[in-house]
Amino acid sequence: MKYVIMGVSGSGKSSVGEALSAAMDVPYADGDDLHPAENIARMSAGIPLTDEDRWPWLRAVGEALRAHAGDMIIGCSALKRRYRDCIRQAAGEPVTFIHLDGPRGLIEARMQDRRGHFMPASLLDSQFAALERPDADEDAVTVSIDQPVEGIVADILISLAARKG
Repeated sequence: MKYVIMGVSGSGKSSVGEALSAAMDVPYADGDDLHPAENIARMSAGIPLTDEDRWPWLRAVGEALRAHAGDMIIGCSALKRRYRDCIRQAAGEPVTFIHLDGPRGLIEARMQDRRGHFMPASLLDSQFAALERPDADEDAVTVSIDQPVEGIVADILISLAARKG
C-alpha cells in the first residue's frame, strides 16, 4: 500500500509519519524534501503557493510513491481533491490518504513552537482556505490530532485495520 499523510502545515505530518513508519515498519519520506527550491523560497518569504506552483511538487510526490517498490508513507499537505487526484495519477496505483485534522488554534501553537521550518505561521490561513477535506468516495481516513502522537498513530492503525475488514 501507498499512504499519504495529509493536512495543513503544522498538523504533524512529519512527526506522525515517522511514528507511523516505525509502527508499521514501512518507509517514510517527507514530501517537503521534494519541493522545488522556488517553492521553498516563496513560502519562506511568506508568499502562499499557487496551484501552478504546486503541480510539479505534487507530481514528484506521486512519482516517489510509484518509484518505491513496496509499501511507503509520504507526508504531503494534499489540501485539495484535485491535488490528491494528481498524486494518485502520478503514483499509478491506489493511495490511501490519512488526513490529520485539528483546530486552527492548536495547529498555530505548534507552528509557533517549531524551529527551522521554512513555512511561517502567517501562511496558516491560506492553508485552511485551500483545505478540502477528503470526500466519502476517496480512499481516506481522518484522525484527530488533539492528542499525543502515540494516540494519533493508534487511531490511524485502528482506522486502517477497520477498512481492511
